[in-house]
Amino acid sequence: MTSADLHHGHALVDLNDGTTIPQLGYGVWRVPDDEAQPAVEEALRVGYRLIDTAAIYGNERGVGRAIAGSGLAREDVYLTTKLWNADQGYDTTLRAYEASLERLAVEKVDLYLIHWAAPPLEKFVDTWKALVHLHEQGAVGSIGVSNFHGPHLQQIIDATGVTPVLNQVECHPYLQIERLRAWNAAHQIATQAWSPLGAGKGLLEDPVLLQIAERRDATPAQVVLAWHIAQGNIVIPKSVTPSRMAENWAALGVHLEPEDIDAIEGLERGERTGGDPDVADFAQPTPE
Repeated sequence: MTSADLHHGHALVDLNDGTTIPQLGYGVWRVPDDEAQPAVEEALRVGYRLIDTAAIYGNERGVGRAIAGSGLAREDVYLTTKLWNADQGYDTTLRAYEASLERLAVEKVDLYLIHWAAPPLEKFVDTWKALVHLHEQGAVGSIGVSNFHGPHLQQIIDATGVTPVLNQVECHPYLQIERLRAWNAAHQIATQAWSPLGAGKGLLEDPVLLQIAERRDATPAQVVLAWHIAQGNIVIPKSVTPSRMAENWAALGVHLEPEDIDAIEGLERGERTGGDPDVADFAQPTPE
């Protein structure tokens, strides 16, 4: 799982179903629907071609409007959305996917994810079977998961014989999830990092990152994104500030030396900013 090649200046990662995904994308978590449209329009203008949303974000309509109005061909924008926990289950998943397509105003998405394993609900295996059905019908480009650990992944693979293309999980220098990334890689599952910059937990003020940034003539955020890219992770940083979007995008041009990578690996703290996939269910309803 490497940034195998460049397409129109974009690093691409190979997925296990024969498709590719841009390695650096744009996420819209906590972006209100009315702000999502201008934010995504700006991201696409800057050069991002992977847009990551979710039903629970409540901004699929704004994302859809931005893509429709971008002037880009639909096939030139890689679109991800996610099934919310309250919609888990076979039939409810199929209905929820249709509802997401309607809000996004697209015929299919490029990648559909189960948002959380949510093991307390005991529905993620049936939910995965529904995603496999959607994929077999050609209704979705690729299928994957978010916030799954190894045992959850093994269960859905054993139940269906189908391996997710990608596992989107919290990952940043303070939570490097080395064992899970290795598990993913051993099963040809790409690792995608949410909260790749540590969600404002002081990571970007860390002295180690500040020193590397100074050495490499980069910002701390660019150093962290360059570290993810060097690890083979797919990243979806979020910012609604145009200058920050451009700064994050420019991380594709930042090169880190082995000593930089070693120093960043030394920052591991096991520190989460979000929920633990082993216990989280968050089963509130999906926003309309």
